[in-house]
Amino acid sequence: MISALTLAVIAVGLLAGVLGAILGLGGGVVVVPALEFVLPRFGQEITIGQAVAISQIGVLAVGLSGAAAYLQRGLVRARTGYLLSPYTILGGAVGSFLGLVLPARAVATVFAVLLLYSAYNLLRGLKRVEAEREPSRLVPPAMTFAGVMSGLLGIGGGTVQVPVLNLMAGVPIREAIATSTFIMGLTAVGNALVYQAGGLLDLRLAAGVALGVLIGARAGAGLQSRIPADRLKLVFSLLLIFTSGQLLWKYWGGA
Repeated sequence: MISALTLAVIAVGLLAGVLGAILGLGGGVVVVPALEFVLPRFGQEITIGQAVAISQIGVLAVGLSGAAAYLQRGLVRARTGYLLSPYTILGGAVGSFLGLVLPARAVATVFAVLLLYSAYNLLRGLKRVEAEREPSRLVPPAMTFAGVMSGLLGIGGGTVQVPVLNLMAGVPIREAIATSTFIMGLTAVGNALVYQAGGLLDLRLAAGVALGVLIGARAGAGLQSRIPADRLKLVFSLLLIFTSGQLLWKYWGGA
């Protein structure tokens, strides 16, 4: 008999998978706060560090499932992904180590600020024409930063990668989302290994999240093509703002 806790964890993964594949993020913007808010209601306490560690497995699942669907549809810029993934992998290792040593409030605050900044960038570029542009020389360091945030916050890096690929590298939004999904799967492997070595990865909970994510990501990749590009950016931005507010309230509301 499947327990209520297991069903709740799978449901979190399912929602994260759908939104993650549609919006080009690893689902961590859903998984991390959802695990923190949902699990205590089922008698399972969890720290933000443990939630970030579990989210890395969800990110890996989104990367594998979502990227496979995008590759079939020819949306992934594979060459771009392979060229930029070393920067995100290196940054991910650094960020994962920081996630093991920084206090929870610091991690949550960085998470919230990053989400707000990413939402601002996307809303600012909402009316830009979806046309090819010459990439900025700042793309490699920006992708390294995306890797650091991926390792530190368990978000897959898509919250940074999608705006970087779209606004700085000149990749149209749909291909930016697909390529971000491809890159995040490569980055998550190293991140998960660091958290496992640090003793924060609960494999039982991670397996439940991954199962839900695998199912949801496949469905989300199919839905993505039916949503207008401008609406994708708007929904993405609103989700980031909402999640940021939740985290700030939890860690600073009672201060």
